[in-house]
Amino acid sequence: MNYGEIKNYDIANGLGVRVSLFVSGCTHHCEGCFNPQTWDFSYGKPFTQQTADELLEMLSPDYIDGLSLLGGEPFEPENQRALVPFLRQVRSRFPDKNIWCYTGYVLDEELLKPSRARCEVTDEMLSMIDVLVDGEFVLAKKNISLMFRGSENQRLIDLPLTLAVGEIRLINEKFGLR
Repeated sequence: MNYGEIKNYDIANGLGVRVSLFVSGCTHHCEGCFNPQTWDFSYGKPFTQQTADELLEMLSPDYIDGLSLLGGEPFEPENQRALVPFLRQVRSRFPDKNIWCYTGYVLDEELLKPSRARCEVTDEMLSMIDVLVDGEFVLAKKNISLMFRGSENQRLIDLPLTLAVGEIRLINEKFGLR
């Protein structure tokens, strides 16, 4: 897996102060995408154990609330296979930090059912994510007043609660987000 960018002290891609990893590779190709260069799976730099170690170091201060995964597309199967071992490290070292993941795939239609996104590690990856922002960016539904997402079809899903109760539960109400 390659990555296009790492942002330390990011406050735009989840609640609190975060470390954000922008992976490379995306097959959605949404019209109006803010990061089209990351559609190419070979864009950027290789994600290595050294990269993972640097991210873990960035996550270590107490004022860092968590990690955000963006892209590109974290749920492309080849990206999932690279991210799962890293997410295990994050969960082991920082059990109290939260993980947000942005995906163009729809949780209940594509990630939990047979689709091109599902692979042998999808369920494990989902189990390590706290907030899933799902759905492709839709230019016709763009709304710059929304928190942590670009278009009105995208949802901020409380993933542990959703997986526990078997129906979509949003974090919007929990945090008073639009």
